[in-house]
Order: sequence, then structure tokens, then C-alpha cells
Amino acid sequence: MLKARVITALVLLAGLLSALFLLPPVGWLAFSSLICALAATEWASMLGFSTVTRRLYALLLGALCLAMGLVAGLHKEAAIAPFALEPVYIVGAIFWLLCVPFWLRAKWRLPESAAAPLIGSVLLLPPSLAIAHLRLLSPWLLLGVMAAVWIADIAAYFSGRAFGKRKLAPSISPGKSWEGAYGAVIAVTLYGVACISYWGSVKGAGLLWVALLLVGFTALSIIGDLFESLVKRQAGVKDSGSLLPGHGGVLDRIDSLTSTLPVVALIALWMAR
Repeated sequence: MLKARVITALVLLAGLLSALFLLPPVGWLAFSSLICALAATEWASMLGFSTVTRRLYALLLGALCLAMGLVAGLHKEAAIAPFALEPVYIVGAIFWLLCVPFWLRAKWRLPESAAAPLIGSVLLLPPSLAIAHLRLLSPWLLLGVMAAVWIADIAAYFSGRAFGKRKLAPSISPGKSWEGAYGAVIAVTLYGVACISYWGSVKGAGLLWVALLLVGFTALSIIGDLFESLVKRQAGVKDSGSLLPGHGGVLDRIDSLTSTLPVVALIALWMAR
């Protein structure tokens, strides 16, 4: 299992870096839409949809992501501030900041109605479009944000194993601890401050605000992870899919990105005004 995880991780990283730095904007937008479609297939599977319905749902969300990206101009180099996507990001941010924390606390089940596919669109469309948007600003910016999520995940795992005593959400994800969360916060904050110190200079109150934003970013990444864990537990599955050997499905790999990327992209839009 460990060998499969390592090989898959190396292949994924190589493919991601190649696409990130070599694809033209329209190719990267198509790649983002493909990720959206694959994750949508897994979401529909956890909802218990039939094979045909899963494929139709994935095709719909993938096509919608591509169409929205084209309308917003994400296929052009000059589209660094696609304000047409602001409502999409706001809906995503509201979902993660105001809805999901209460959802996790109450452990609501996904509704057995048209609302469940709609929630899937709120879950997947904003981050997929944000992937295309942030890459236009800078491939390094997108890679840096992704790296922050990966650092949070790795730091939480190792600090949790070393020091974990108090369970963070035992009925949702028994392996996660408060100590792991603290480790993630510390690691991401150090990483973020180091990046900012390298690229620019922030001092005093500015540095404090940056630290607070990084703490919030880490909390959002954990919330995204916990939300998918809750849905998987309720669906009775260990992984969202089996496309990636040793890693589960696409949704398993992007769970923390679904919650963080829309907020980062929204902040980037506001800063461009």
C-alpha cells in the first residue's frame, strides 16, 4: 500500500507540475473542468446515483465549469481579474464559512432530493474555477496555495501521531486530534511567513494580520477534510473513489482545496479592485 501511495503521489505531482507550467490557459481550464467532472462522478456515487446518472451529472458539472470559465475569460492570458466569478466565489465562501461549521456540529445528513446534487455543484464549481483563475495570476501562486494545504495535512498527521490525545471530531474522523490541528496551524503559519518574507516585507500589524489569515486558512482546510469525511461516513465508504491507487479518489485528494480555494480566489479578486 505504501509503495502504491508513493508511486501514485510522484506520478500525480509530475503530471500536475507539467500541466501547471506548460499548458496554455485554455488547456488548463479544460484540465480544471476535467477534475471537476471526475470529482462530480465520485460525489454522485456517494449519493447512490446509478451509473448513467453519475455520468450525466459529471458531464453536466464539467461542461458547466468549462462554460463558466470561458464566459469569465479564463481561457485568456489577460483575464487576471474575472469579476464575473465573484458571485460564484461568494456562494462558495458562504457555504464553507457559515454553513459547513454548523453542518459538522449537527452532523446533518445530505438531503435525499435535488438539493444533494446542488450542494455538489457548490462544493465543486467554485474551487475548480478558482484553480483556473489563480493559475492565470501566477502558477507559483496556485502551487503555493496547494502546498500550504499539503503542509497542513502532513503536519496534522505527524503532530497528531506524536502528540495527539484529544480527539477533534471522534464521530466524524477518529484519527484527527486537536494537537494535530495545532501542528498544522504552526506549520502553515511558518510556511506562509517564510514565503512572504522571501517575496516581500511585512512588519508589525501587517504580519499579525497575515498570521491570522493563515490560521483561518488552516482551519478552512481542516473543515473541508472533515466535511468529506462526514459524507463518506454517512455513505458507508472509506474512499470517495478508487481512481488513484493508494490514495482513493479525486475528491479525497482535493477535499481541503474545495474549502480553501474559493476564499483565496475571492480575496485575490477583491485585492485586484
